[in-house]
Amino acid sequence: MDPVIPPDGPSGPGPSGPGPGPSGPLGPAYPATLDIERADHVANWRPLVHWLLVIPHEIVLYVLGIVSGVVAIVSWFIILFTGKLPEGLIGLQCLYIRYSNRVAAYAFFMREEYPPFTFETVAPDPGDDAGVRTDLAPETEGRNRLTTAFRFILVIPHYIVLAVLGIALLFVLIAAFFVVLFTGNWPEGLRRFAVGYLRWSTRVATYHLLLVDDYPPFSLE
Repeated sequence: MDPVIPPDGPSGPGPSGPGPGPSGPLGPAYPATLDIERADHVANWRPLVHWLLVIPHEIVLYVLGIVSGVVAIVSWFIILFTGKLPEGLIGLQCLYIRYSNRVAAYAFFMREEYPPFTFETVAPDPGDDAGVRTDLAPETEGRNRLTTAFRFILVIPHYIVLAVLGIALLFVLIAAFFVVLFTGNWPEGLRRFAVGYLRWSTRVATYHLLLVDDYPPFSLE
């Protein structure tokens, strides 16, 4: 699983969108937002089975990941030659990023609601999974050919940091597993870190998949 998909939840689409949601903003100036609504209670047994229940979505996500990789290559050439990114390609990447976040939130037993098998290829979140919102504001015109050409190099620092944070996330998930198992609630500090990681991953995926040219910030906020 590639949480395209990184502390607390979505806002609106882009810098001029709505204010932060129940779990806070992804980044006030970045054209991608993630909001994961905090569950009042998670059934104690869910950490034991969510890894199993999420398998069908993981299979779908794997296929979407392959499609996303192909679309990214095609997008790279189109932007280099035209300076534009077609809406059709944008929609497919938005679908992949959004689907990844929904699967991650469920796999991390942050939400009890099972993610829907929906495939809306739109940038603003369609709202069919109210607990997990991913809003994106892709750029179609006037794309930066230079940063596009070296995009795979420019994202390396972010992936290095995410790899290190991913190790910490593993320990966070192990700790949360036992806490939720006995109390039915994610500890706020651990939850903020996990959602922050998904936020960061969302920004990096949005940049890496050529939806935007703004370099993502190094931040869990």
